[in-house]
Amino acid sequence: MAQTTDQVTSFPDVLTLGEAAAYLRVSETEIVELMRQQGLPGRKIGIAWRFLKAAIQEWLRLPEKENFWWKQFGALKDDPYLDEMLEQIYRDRGRPVTEEA
Repeated sequence: MAQTTDQVTSFPDVLTLGEAAAYLRVSETEIVELMRQQGLPGRKIGIAWRFLKAAIQEWLRLPEKENFWWKQFGALKDDPYLDEMLEQIYRDRGRPVTEEA
């Protein structure tokens, strides 16, 4: 059964690859890269990709995954409880805080 134009426009919240690219104003190739590298949410149905507009909007609101850990390095350096946390981590692992070679 073929879809008519009326059927397609009645689901504006579900986008094809081309529609998602147009929505984000990038190429279809860039959409695929965003999915692979930055977790843009999409679902492959058969051989075609589909995207929820609401999921794309939520993805845009989230902090960028790229360089996430680089931004976190050193975040705890001035934490007064850091030594205590590290000791607890080692205790939980059943290992001494300092290990000899």
